[in-house]
Amino acid sequence: MMEQKKKNLDQINKIRKNTNTTRRATVKKIENILYKSFKVLDKGFIRVIDYMGDDSSIVQAARVSYGKGTKKINQDKNLINYLISHRHSTPFEMNEIKFHVKLPIFVARQWIRHRTANVNEYSARYSILDSEFYIPNKKNMQAQSKSNNQGREQQLNDIESKQYLGIIKKNSKHAFSDYRELLNEDDGGKTLDKNKNGVARELARMVLPLNAYTEWYWKIDLHNLMHFLSLRFDYHAQYEIRVYAEVMLDILKKWVPLTYEAFISHRLENISLSKHGIEFIKNLIHGKKNNKIKISKREEDELKKKFGII
Repeated sequence: MMEQKKKNLDQINKIRKNTNTTRRATVKKIENILYKSFKVLDKGFIRVIDYMGDDSSIVQAARVSYGKGTKKINQDKNLINYLISHRHSTPFEMNEIKFHVKLPIFVARQWIRHRTANVNEYSARYSILDSEFYIPNKKNMQAQSKSNNQGREQQLNDIESKQYLGIIKKNSKHAFSDYRELLNEDDGGKTLDKNKNGVARELARMVLPLNAYTEWYWKIDLHNLMHFLSLRFDYHAQYEIRVYAEVMLDILKKWVPLTYEAFISHRLENISLSKHGIEFIKNLIHGKKNNKIKISKREEDELKKKFGII
């Protein structure tokens, strides 16, 4: 397995040394990081494999023109801001990016809910998984949230953290030991018992834990990438997927800086108000009571947090 990893890295380094000429739009900051691995979690990573388009490509698609024309950068910036703020999507769908991602299976099952991408995942029917699994940091070992059924909040004490981390590690090692026994192969691919056949890979994989690592190629257009980031970079998102979104957000900044600025301003750092939320804020501005406003506790807390209301 280690030998195969070395071969993969050698191939990546060889590809990174190659340079091709092209007439299509290129972005220097993305060209510089193509195939470069950005570490995520304990054993995960993200790489940019390929991309199509830049900021000018979005403007070109919106104006249905050729090249950059005679428009100034400020005009391009204003147009991109307008397109994002008014929820125009098709110009951004013209740009695409392809990632190579290594991630825990339970994160992949959340991620795959975004059905607007092209995905090709590592097959455990065809290949054998390395004995790699995700173990959280102690600071990320938290208790179940009392107000959010799909979240966590309170930090566990050291004794509890150590105990629960021990259970996760023991279970993961045991699961991979069973996996190897079912395959009748060790980590190096050598037969464990020559008198046994071992079961097929597609059956042996059934015992693998959800914190085992998988890999995939994930290709998506810019519009849907921003939608992914608006949900998965949000502080409500699970930590283990949010850290991937954080790396991708930085890649977005390198790829399409004008779009990145507009995205931050109009999507990530804006606020969406319901009809009752608008009434709630109006009453606060005019010093009126909000006793009769039918607003949920969650929305009220969100508004108070956004506007710094105690």
